[in-house]
Amino acid sequence: MLPMWALWLIASGVFFLGEIFTISFLLFWPGVGAFLAFLTSLLLPENILLQVIVFAISSILLILFTKPLVNKIFRNKDDTTMNNSAIIGKKGIVIKSIDNDNPIGQVKINGELWSAIKDEKAKPINAGESVIIEKIDGVKLLVRKP
Repeated sequence: MLPMWALWLIASGVFFLGEIFTISFLLFWPGVGAFLAFLTSLLLPENILLQVIVFAISSILLILFTKPLVNKIFRNKDDTTMNNSAIIGKKGIVIKSIDNDNPIGQVKINGELWSAIKDEKAKPINAGESVIIEKIDGVKLLVRKP
């Protein structure tokens, strides 16, 4: 059977290896706790209960006190919109007219073609005119003249 110091060292390595494959930065702390238990086992090899207590308390304290700090430091401060709502308020060019005869036209925005509609009360919008995207309604853009 392996000595306790070897088991703590293996446990520490497993936690650190597991941390490599996760993005939570949570397995790191028990890895440090297992390493501290390893050091305790070198000093007091017969006292397994103390080793377990050192592991548990150090892991819990490290998680409680350093996890919020790490979250604060590595918080993503980028508020860039990453979905289709990023085009709301932008200008597009009408490719296919939107009028009473053709209530669904086409608008080109950011190099993409979208189906587009206008408010029923608005005047017709001819091909080649600029429009502003007001909202996304399903897979269609609601547009208006600037």
